[in-house]
Amino acid sequence: MHVGPEEADQPPSMSSHDAAPPAAPSRNPCCLCWCCCCSCSWNEERRRAWRVSRENKLQPLPSCEACATPSPEEVRSWAQSFDKLMHSPAGRSVFREFLRTEYSEENMLFWLACEELKAEANQHVVDEKARLIYEDYVSILSPKEVSLDSRVREGINKKMQEPSAHTFDDAQLQIYTLMHRDSYPRFLSSPTYRALLLRGSSQSSSEA
Repeated sequence: MHVGPEEADQPPSMSSHDAAPPAAPSRNPCCLCWCCCCSCSWNEERRRAWRVSRENKLQPLPSCEACATPSPEEVRSWAQSFDKLMHSPAGRSVFREFLRTEYSEENMLFWLACEELKAEANQHVVDEKARLIYEDYVSILSPKEVSLDSRVREGINKKMQEPSAHTFDDAQLQIYTLMHRDSYPRFLSSPTYRALLLRGSSQSSSEA
């Protein structure tokens, strides 16, 4: 028995730490799982279409950030505080590239997706984006799962029954703090950031 696409698009059952509900003994548990663990061809096609849908619907990093060129003053300001870095489109882009080298890019992607969600007023769109964020960054089945403590995770599970633009606020703050404490100091001492500083210094000298 296969679950129809309409039922498959519903948010996961919300229990502690995303635990899946036990399947009925008389049914094939994998084909009842909304997370598409079944290897049958129907689920394989649905899973492939789902990935494409998520990639098209949720674009956390606007193209303007990727092409922004920071001034030497702006680059130097990133060392003053993490807030200055995160408030700079170019800073976020450079920091995201650094996180990619540390295999933690999902932290920035999650933070940006939460910012995008908070700016949304249409409840139908909020529901859809909240579901996508959950699937991509909160579900333990996702390869891009971010590190959240059990209290925050359980809070999200409850809020996902009726998602709002602020469903992930606590989780976003936790990931922001994690990036600030762990990744930001390494970014400031990284070759990536030092190269930007040197380029800025050279540019200032040539203009003088």
